[in-house]
Amino acid sequence: MYTLALETSCDETSAAVLRDGRTILSNIISTQVPIHRQFGGVVPEIASRQHIEYVMPIIKEALDTAGLTLADMDHIGVTYGPGLVGALLVGVAAAKALSFAADKPLVGVNHMEGHIFANFLSHPDLEPPFLALVVSGGHTQLVQIDGYNSFTLLGQTRDDAAGEAFDKIARVMGYPYPGGPQIDALAKKGNPDAIVFPKALHEKHNFEFSFSGLKSAVLNYLHTQEQRGEAYNAEDVAASFQKTVVDTLVEKTMDAAGYIGAQKIVVAGGVSANSGLAAAMAQACEKGGYAFYRPEPVLCTDNGAMIGCRAYYMALDGRFADLTLNAKPALAITSC
Repeated sequence: MYTLALETSCDETSAAVLRDGRTILSNIISTQVPIHRQFGGVVPEIASRQHIEYVMPIIKEALDTAGLTLADMDHIGVTYGPGLVGALLVGVAAAKALSFAADKPLVGVNHMEGHIFANFLSHPDLEPPFLALVVSGGHTQLVQIDGYNSFTLLGQTRDDAAGEAFDKIARVMGYPYPGGPQIDALAKKGNPDAIVFPKALHEKHNFEFSFSGLKSAVLNYLHTQEQRGEAYNAEDVAASFQKTVVDTLVEKTMDAAGYIGAQKIVVAGGVSANSGLAAAMAQACEKGGYAFYRPEPVLCTDNGAMIGCRAYYMALDGRFADLTLNAKPALAITSC
């Protein structure tokens, strides 16, 4: 079974072709990072226009790389939320047009579920059930995965996502977008215990997150140092900030794993590429006796292959969409 999948939720235009849901035949990604870097973050209108320009050539390249045609596809998957509404609309419109023209079934995919399913592509042996920690620029969630189409949302951020906090702190410190890799690189050279920053919602069995207070605490520290005319050690700030975020993510994940009786833990989303989080989670899983999985770096960020994997399992379950499918920028993972 062949799947063509499109991903245009933010600033990557991507198309992929998969065989039987877990074999990647092509995964073409066009990033807009150099374009948005000059603005310090993603500009939605510019992102939408770039998607319009790139989406059809990227689809053609994905099919050509796979050595297949649109006629060979069994269905077409596309991200329809969450994300930037204009960006999502480009992918949804392209997928609907292809679905109609080629008479192929359409599958609407939740972007966050796609991130979780990236682990199936990197780990052929992985099967449900497991606990998933999803950490990205816009979301931080703990999701119980009972089956390929059976999820329970345990908790999510009440305000800022972890990735959003990374980007904001990096920007204030004068580092370019995206900020996550900048903070990660600095943290490797700093003292993680140099500055104590606060944690929020750290009560036992509270699986929700909040990073707005932490973000404010770091910003206040930087502004205070500036007002006093005192220099600060950027590496120590980055290391202390990252440690607080990572400790929060790991502690809540371990608590949730014990609470639901999970034996396997996966991380997903752009922040799963963070070396500090990967090392701390691997160590905690080894100590707790959990099997640990995370996608390879290229599958941590937004990509069509992860959407194709999710679309495949939805198609097997008969979860198709019709041509009224529309973008849903605030689409949530719902328990099912």
